[in-house]
Amino acid sequence: MRSRVHVLFVLAVVLLLGSCSVFTETTNTTAPAPERDRLVVGVGNAVETAPLRLAVADGLFQRGGLSVELVELKEGDDPVSVLTNGEVDVVFASNVALFRAAGKGAKIRLHGEAYVAGTGSMALVTLPDSAYTDPGQLEAPRIAVPSPNGLGSLTSRSVLEAAGVDPTKVTFPVIPFDGMVEALRTGRVDAAWLTEPHLTAAQTEHGVRLLADCAHGATESFPMSAYAATEKFSSANPRTLALFRELLAKAQQRGADSGAVRGELTHLGDIDDVTASLVSLGSYPQVVHAERLQRVADLMHGAGLLSERLDVASLVPKGELP
Repeated sequence: MRSRVHVLFVLAVVLLLGSCSVFTETTNTTAPAPERDRLVVGVGNAVETAPLRLAVADGLFQRGGLSVELVELKEGDDPVSVLTNGEVDVVFASNVALFRAAGKGAKIRLHGEAYVAGTGSMALVTLPDSAYTDPGQLEAPRIAVPSPNGLGSLTSRSVLEAAGVDPTKVTFPVIPFDGMVEALRTGRVDAAWLTEPHLTAAQTEHGVRLLADCAHGATESFPMSAYAATEKFSSANPRTLALFRELLAKAQQRGADSGAVRGELTHLGDIDDVTASLVSLGSYPQVVHAERLQRVADLMHGAGLLSERLDVASLVPKGELP
């Protein structure tokens, strides 16, 4: 009996030591390093990219083990072309531009949402003395937008249709943001679609009047923009982009502090103190939410901007789906 007890005791000790060895080996195992320690990221609108810009400026990414170089995109640049041409590793772009490209066969992956519209984040405006005072007033309004078949035309059609206007009768002259007030003055367009900070600047400098809030109704809390990389780059650098997403989430969290965002906007672009203090801010998501983004793709499909329904979840890295 004593011999049997002794054997069981020895066996228990051996198993215990073995398990300790296993735990020690697991604990000491280090995760593989990212494939690269530097990313080039193309950025645009200062309001929508504010958290990323602030995080890069104060070293959050550097401390996290990833050097991020920001490249400024001009208003007329096609961000998807900049990305697919290899000029940047990751690019900021409107969701409409990204989904339109994906619908045409571009192989892209979404690695972060940038911005979701809040009340007053985007709107149709007219001059103070304009006779166009109600969005349903004109049968065939001409609306200035900064790009063809983009976020401006998509959201404008939505609010005008809700006001009783046939969306097929609306025309969209393409005019840069800095030329829209002049286009209103000369009568080239009836209204202009503006986003922040251009919207607040036009209100304070030219007294433009709000005709319709484009973040209302079907486009309330509308996802406006995101960060994307090509499928090829994403497949070759999964750990690097996982680190980018992790650090971007921390950066986006800072966007909840509107005071901090406003306080830094003057350092992020051509935005004066008054405009920075008055801009209408939306929100900065910390993760890619496919169901939220699907709203954009479905609205695009309904408006004819996508020939077939796009499954947004197919653009999100599988491990990132909520």
